[in-house]
Amino acid sequence: MKKTRFTEEQMVTILREADARPVPEVAKKHGVSAQTIYGWRKHFGTLEPADVKRLRQLEQENSRLKKMVADRELEIDVLKEITRKQW
Repeated sequence: MKKTRFTEEQMVTILREADARPVPEVAKKHGVSAQTIYGWRKHFGTLEPADVKRLRQLEQENSRLKKMVADRELEIDVLKEITRKQW
């Protein structure tokens, strides 16, 4: 995955700045294209910098929980297979 120059918090801060001033002006100041800012806006919407950190934590927790569920389902499938063979 490509590494960006800006953290998610910085992106949201730039977006808040773009809300107050014209997008091309903010884009030029930060060295990104206007399309980049519009893409960030589509991805982050109306989030605040603190919300981005919480969102990242929730995504990590969700990923961890999905892995746990997948492991449990695999264990259940294995146990079902074992009990089928015993009968």
